[in-house]
Amino acid sequence: MAAAPLYCVCRQPYDVSRFMIECDICKDWFHGSCVQVEEHHAVDIDVYHCPNCDVVHGPSLMKKRNNWHRHDYTEPDDGSKPVQAGTPVFIKELQNRIFASGEEILIRMKGEQVTPRYLERHGFNYPIGVTEMEALGLKLPAPTFSVKDVEQYVGGDKVIDVIDVARQADSKMKLSEFIKYFTKSHRPKVLNLISLEFSDTKMSELVEVPDVAQKMSWVENYWPDDSFFPKPFVQKYCLMGVKDSYTDFHIDFGGTSVWYHVLWGEKIFYLIKPTPANLALYEAWSSSPNQSEVFFGEKVEKCYKCVVPQGTTLLIPTGWIHAVLTSQDCMAFGGNFLHNLNIGMQLRCYEMERRLKTPDLFKFPYFEAICWYVAKNLLEMLKELREDSCPPPTYLVEGVKALIGALKTWLKREVTEPTSEVPDNIRPNHLMKELTKEIRYVEVREEEKKQERRLCQRHAPKVPSNLDILEQHTREVLKRLEVGPLEEVHGKLNKVSTASAAAAAESLEDNHLRLMLVNEKVASSQEPWWSSPNQCSRLEHREAPQHQRRLQGDKSPMDSQGNSSSEAWDNQGLPSPEMDYQYCDPSMSPPLHPSKRHAPNPPPISNQATKGKRPKKGMATAKQRLGKILKLNRHSRVFV
Repeated sequence: MAAAPLYCVCRQPYDVSRFMIECDICKDWFHGSCVQVEEHHAVDIDVYHCPNCDVVHGPSLMKKRNNWHRHDYTEPDDGSKPVQAGTPVFIKELQNRIFASGEEILIRMKGEQVTPRYLERHGFNYPIGVTEMEALGLKLPAPTFSVKDVEQYVGGDKVIDVIDVARQADSKMKLSEFIKYFTKSHRPKVLNLISLEFSDTKMSELVEVPDVAQKMSWVENYWPDDSFFPKPFVQKYCLMGVKDSYTDFHIDFGGTSVWYHVLWGEKIFYLIKPTPANLALYEAWSSSPNQSEVFFGEKVEKCYKCVVPQGTTLLIPTGWIHAVLTSQDCMAFGGNFLHNLNIGMQLRCYEMERRLKTPDLFKFPYFEAICWYVAKNLLEMLKELREDSCPPPTYLVEGVKALIGALKTWLKREVTEPTSEVPDNIRPNHLMKELTKEIRYVEVREEEKKQERRLCQRHAPKVPSNLDILEQHTREVLKRLEVGPLEEVHGKLNKVSTASAAAAAESLEDNHLRLMLVNEKVASSQEPWWSSPNQCSRLEHREAPQHQRRLQGDKSPMDSQGNSSSEAWDNQGLPSPEMDYQYCDPSMSPPLHPSKRHAPNPPPISNQATKGKRPKKGMATAKQRLGKILKLNRHSRVFV
């Protein structure tokens, strides 16, 4: 068996995890750490000379800068190529752009207000800004905590991923090398560190995530300790960026929600709502070959600028598209979490990542596995709610529906892409069947409730209309009122004896029957007029002394100043709730004998009952009948 070839001055075999560079003279390969060449520096070398060749051929030759607006700064600057994201020219233009204010969409809250209960009731659909940290549950080091303290707690030998901002490219280096770079006054490059997860280090003891993230997190609540898959560590990140660091528009992996706290310095977030249109534009932009040359904030209707100063916590919901500019040297802490409130959006973001062929390094670890764990736990939750006769919240029902669809898709995909993340202790088909059964039960119960509501509405006693009440009231008046030699029989006015008329007059002495307008509806009441509520307008006719205006049936009611008050009535002839009328007749002429009076023959009145047509004989409207009564009894004692 042949021995593995040896490389570098250390004469070690090739190690895929370590950066290596080839000498352009001797063609040998060297570990960057052995020859003091950082990965992000290697792209600046045009011709590399190893330490041995350097003695004979001189130092390595560096690339010449020809522009400040392209990722490849060696391209000739002919003025025809557009500016690319992250370059010095781009950063300057970004700072001069005008955006919608983040205050339009940012919800300002106190730490004690940001709770799972609040988000479950009101939803978690807009960013939340917190400046008063008390009761938020967030524990952090003091603002004097420095980058050197990070090195002390995490360890300088830890290999980290940093971003060369001007090229928007990743490279690996030791944390100790990054700290040296950060503390130098002269920085030839802009490097940004945003992926230092420290849950497995000593620094983890210094940080506790906000209670709302801890209590809602899928990983914290549903990930079993005996899982075959390693537990995802995405809860605690330390972000260290120098001035002008920039991260282009993105959605956090797996559609996770995220919390950020600026310990010192300042960050600027450019936020875009995850509407269906914006998500479609984002996916098209992410897959386009000229993505770095197009500023995504200009492709959408609105992009919001949100400045996050020192001591402020920002929570960003699922799916929000955002870019970040570090306006001054900054240290921030943050974390990602999946939760039950936006399951559908989380799944949509994950599927988008698959279509965009996002590298596993930038995806949520074991996303499908945790979805299976969540499905198992949500099944138990739905069963308990059903046994307790408690309907599950709508967001949970919709989330489980989306989850069932995703799980079915993943199972079908296993046939052609065997990358199973189904936990061993879960029976996938049985789980989906049981979940579907619970959702159907919820839907059946909801449909039964709707039918019950319909039946209640159908069999509920019919509420009489204003006109029906007025008609009934008029009939009672016709039966009891003194109408001279006339009375109503079967809808007609017939002659009666004088004795019966006199008896009717006597019976009216204690008559207090009246109409009331309650909640814009006419209602009758037998209660004394003085017991009526103040807010009810009363239509009442009482015996008026001579110094008051007398009843005049053929004129509009008059207000207390003698003005016509017909405008106070609505189109159904009902009084306004704000006014209380008393009907009197100002005429002083002697009354005519009933036999001398003209027979009343009023013109047809167009109203809601007749719809503009002349009413048939014996079917006069309540309004017409009331008018007839008033004219016939112009000078009589009238109680209505």
